[in-house]
Amino acid sequence: MDALLPFASEVAELLKSREEKIAVGESSVGGLVSAALVAQPGASAFFLGATVIYTREAGRVLRDRSTLKLEGLEPLTPEFAQAMADGFKIQMGSDWATSEMGAAGPAGSPYGPEPGTAVVAVSGPVSRAKLIETGIGDRFQNMRLFGMAQLKLLAECLEEASA
Repeated sequence: MDALLPFASEVAELLKSREEKIAVGESSVGGLVSAALVAQPGASAFFLGATVIYTREAGRVLRDRSTLKLEGLEPLTPEFAQAMADGFKIQMGSDWATSEMGAAGPAGSPYGPEPGTAVVAVSGPVSRAKLIETGIGDRFQNMRLFGMAQLKLLAECLEEASA
């Protein structure tokens, strides 16, 4: 988690300065992004909550399908991640939301992508989604890299919205 803390600090300062709230959705990162954000002083001023949905079964139980527009979207695509972030933002009533899903390794995803593949997305005044391909199969390294990518994308969107 230490590698994520500088990015989380930047995000925390931007959210606090804007007096805005965030909800975080994670899968293969396993809660690292949420932990890095909650570790920031004053986290209660900006952090609403998070989910770590690791399996399809949990997703079916925990997601409010009425806010998700997933029909016709392939899992592990930027479009899917964006729809997840958009729906989670509505569900949580937050100013911002972020989502992540991927295949950390050593095996690939049941949806087809190889280990080292993830998608991250941000929903807010500036929304964006991105495909991440590390090309490596190391689970822990991919979890860190996916989490860093999620926080970096969030920081980029927050900075753009502040401009």
